Amino acid sequence: QITTVSGNEFLLQSDIDFIILDWFHAIKNAIDRLPKEQRITSRNLEFKLRRSSSIELLNNLDTESKEPKPEHRKSLIFRLNYSASDTNDRNRVKSRLKKFISRRPSLKTLQEKGLIKDQIFGSHLYLVCEHEKSTVPQFVRDCINAVEKRGLDVDGIYRVSGNLATIQKLRFVVNQEEKLNLDDSQWEDIHVVTGALKMFFRELPEPLFPYCFFEQFVEAIKIQDNATRIKRIRSLVKKLPRPNYDTMKILFEHLQKIAAKESVNLMSTQSLGIVFGPTLLRPEKETGNMAVHMLYQNQIVELMLSEYSKIFGSEED
Repeated sequence: QITTVSGNEFLLQSDIDFIILDWFHAIKNAIDRLPKEQRITSRNLEFKLRRSSSIELLNNLDTESKEPKPEHRKSLIFRLNYSASDTNDRNRVKSRLKKFISRRPSLKTLQEKGLIKDQIFGSHLYLVCEHEKSTVPQFVRDCINAVEKRGLDVDGIYRVSGNLATIQKLRFVVNQEEKLNLDDSQWEDIHVVTGALKMFFRELPEPLFPYCFFEQFVEAIKIQDNATRIKRIRSLVKKLPRPNYDTMKILFEHLQKIAAKESVNLMSTQSLGIVFGPTLLRPEKETGNMAVHMLYQNQIVELMLSEYSKIFGSEED
């Protein structure tokens, strides 16, 4: 937190030390580039801030209030007073900032103490499952249960977007709290639940279909003979890591139920393929074949929904 001599306060926050140092140097360099006003003594030279909507200066040096600034905790507040001839202030700020950074506990330490919980969104699937001692994230199960309870008949389910601000709020709650109640009135819009579920899969560092399988699935969907194509995709699915396979199975079983209500919700297997194709599988490095890849991504999801029992069923099936 930085408090300027004009009374403005700015909060800059990061868990990464070198980013904080970059901020410090950026602020220092900006101060160094300010024009020097020689007629002002070294102790009185202060920053002039301009309003974003006006060119008028906020604080005129001749009329500035002489009231003392309130004192704050020294470990958090850094008062940047710059003078053209006095470098002691800058050195003191730099020293205090270094001490503050060096005393900050690491992210791992904060997690071990329970002050920062493991994130659900943005974490690898296997890490989420490992933390929960399961093979399917509980959040995925909760969302699926909520949609099947009150969203199967909703027009455009999964295609219609929910309110992004509310989705982000749900994302925050999931990352911060142990228990989630999707029956709470604040999540009554089912499109918020579906939006959050899509966001969860979209933010996986590695998609549900692992990168190393992408080209293999693309080659499989290109096979002309339908029986051979299904057999090949089934073989690839069986090779997936357990968390990926189990999560994929429960998700596609759920999406199959959505497609079964197509006459009501207007979501066919093709529509679901368009929605979930780019979300569930994508190449590690985008190339010039994005449009072609998207077509194959959609077709893979569509086929797996249409032939769910053959791909995820037992050998006898």
